[in-house]
Amino acid sequence: GAPVGSALCGSKDLIRRALRWRKMLGGGLRQSGLLAAAAHHALDHHVHRLADDHALAQRLAQGLADIDGLAVRSAQTNIVFVDVANGRGPDLLAHLARDGVLATGLIGLRFVTHLDVDAAGIDRAIASTRAFFAQGATATSTRPAGSAVY
Repeated sequence: GAPVGSALCGSKDLIRRALRWRKMLGGGLRQSGLLAAAAHHALDHHVHRLADDHALAQRLAQGLADIDGLAVRSAQTNIVFVDVANGRGPDLLAHLARDGVLATGLIGLRFVTHLDVDAAGIDRAIASTRAFFAQGATATSTRPAGSAVY
C-alpha cells in the first residue's frame, strides 16, 4: 500500500549511504514527507496482508509457468518476473492491457500483486496470457519495446 513501492529504514549511516547511491545513480528528489506518511500508513494498516500478496504472486507464477513462450524468472515476494520468448513482450503487454491486466516490461515482464489485486484478477491475468499464446498473437503492438503499461 506504500506509493512508489518501498520505504527504507535503517541507521543514519545506512540512510546517508543510500542517499549518496541514489544521487550517483540519478535518483530524483520526491516529496519525501508525503511518501513517508503513506508508507507509515501502510506499515500500520497493511503489513498483515503481505502474506496474501505473496500467495497471489505464487498463484500467478504457477499459472504462467506452464505456458509455452514464457519463463518465470522470479517470484520471491509480491513481484513476478517473466521472460517472454521471441521478443513478443510488447505485444503481450498490449494484449494484457486490453484485457485490463496491468504489467510493465523492460527486460521481460513484471507483474506486481498488491492490495488492489485479488484471486479473480490473478485468474484473469493467467487466462489472458494463455489466450495470447493460444491465438498465435499475430497482432502487432504499437508500443515501443520496454514501455510500461499503466
